[in-house]
Amino acid sequence: MNSNKLMIPLLVVLLALLVIGNSAFIVDEKERAVMLQFGRVVKDDIKPGLHFKVPLMHEIRKFDARILTMDSRPQRYLTIEKKAMMVDSYAKWRILDVPTYYTSTGGDPAVAERLLAQRVNEGLRNQFGRRTLHEVVSGERDELMVELTESLNKVVKPKLGIEVIDVRVKRIDLPEEVSESVYARMTTEREREARDHRAKGNERATIIRAEADRQKVVIESEGYRKSEELRGQGDAQAANIYAEAYNKDAEFYRFTRSLTAYRNTFSNKGDVMLIDPESQFFRYLKDAEGKAD
Repeated sequence: MNSNKLMIPLLVVLLALLVIGNSAFIVDEKERAVMLQFGRVVKDDIKPGLHFKVPLMHEIRKFDARILTMDSRPQRYLTIEKKAMMVDSYAKWRILDVPTYYTSTGGDPAVAERLLAQRVNEGLRNQFGRRTLHEVVSGERDELMVELTESLNKVVKPKLGIEVIDVRVKRIDLPEEVSESVYARMTTEREREARDHRAKGNERATIIRAEADRQKVVIESEGYRKSEELRGQGDAQAANIYAEAYNKDAEFYRFTRSLTAYRNTFSNKGDVMLIDPESQFFRYLKDAEGKAD
């Protein structure tokens, strides 16, 4: 009897805890939430904090309120010059209008990113189609991204309830079939430039060698001319010295000349000479004073 009386309050407490547990919910600062009543939104954009709902009647759907990144697959676009390129891009977005976001996407981020990717793809196609290759690669890329972001927000804010923070191009490449021909053309151009540089280098080397050879001939000729001049001056000076010496002492001059002739004549013992003993050649060998008989 007493045990039955204790069970009833206990069941009441457990039931109350269960109801409270199913009624209370917390919205984090990084989340956005809506309250549904039988699938219909009855309370939108619930603020962060502790809140309550009616169990079984109300359903709470929470969404990430942070800035999210949508990384798109590379797409093929044409410039105003009809040049194809592969563009790899990404977009930064966040939920702006929770009821619109839930209604248009069912609260599924994958659905939201798929719908956003379609519009980003269309916007990039339009932006690239109005510009040249140089403009989209370097000249006007920042301007292109700003215009694209503004045009996207005009569409996605009212229709999807999201805000595009930024759109950026990570990489721009030529299509594979075009890249091969471009690389081949670049290789051919570089080889042609290399041949031109080598030809110019060989031409310059030939000119330098010819100039060096010419200077060599000039220097050698000038050196030979100067040496001959010096040799001539030396011979003339020597002749003058000999002449002066001969005029001062003709006998001594004849004596030294005879000694030089004897040295040169008898230096090679293998020579045979046929000379008249009475000739003037032996005058100083017969008489030290060189007197003729």
